[in-house]
Amino acid sequence: MGRENRRSTGISGLDLAMEGGFPAGSIIVVQGSPLTGIDLLARQFWSADGTPGTYLMIDADPEPGMTDARDVPPEGLPALMKGERVVLDSLSTIIARNGIDAALSLLSRAKRDVSERKANALFILYSDLHPVAEEIRIMRAADVIIELKEIIIMNEIERQLAVHKVRNAQVPKRLIPYNITEKGIELSTTSRVI
Repeated sequence: MGRENRRSTGISGLDLAMEGGFPAGSIIVVQGSPLTGIDLLARQFWSADGTPGTYLMIDADPEPGMTDARDVPPEGLPALMKGERVVLDSLSTIIARNGIDAALSLLSRAKRDVSERKANALFILYSDLHPVAEEIRIMRAADVIIELKEIIIMNEIERQLAVHKVRNAQVPKRLIPYNITEKGIELSTTSRVI
């Protein structure tokens, strides 16, 4: 897939690791705990290069520019997914409120929509909240899967990013260290082969 069919992730180091960014027309699931900066990654994707998009906030009070989707049922969410960059924060709340089948139906509808428009939709999935069988079903439905991890080494926290799946493309076979700065997530130039 050429770089012209990629959309920037909003993080330059991740764009390099993914040969230009997310494949256009794909749905992305980003998994991690709230302490990994998962919401920062979502915001960086949403606001990258000034292209129009939608941030559907379900879990908290929406910030300026976001869409308040706290009271919108899952079947009503696809109609709100406008623009090239869509974020749903979070898929975990959809699963908790409406069940895994409602979440999978939403992913399926979003996938058809973004594929036709060559847009991208990013879904936040929090770690350790869902049974493994449900997580596997979500992972199978997604086009791209990214995991953010925190590892404690001695008294220090090391953060690592792993790309587990990119449909019809090579996956970077390495863990990429990253830092959280005032600008958001920044990937390190070093990595570990996995």
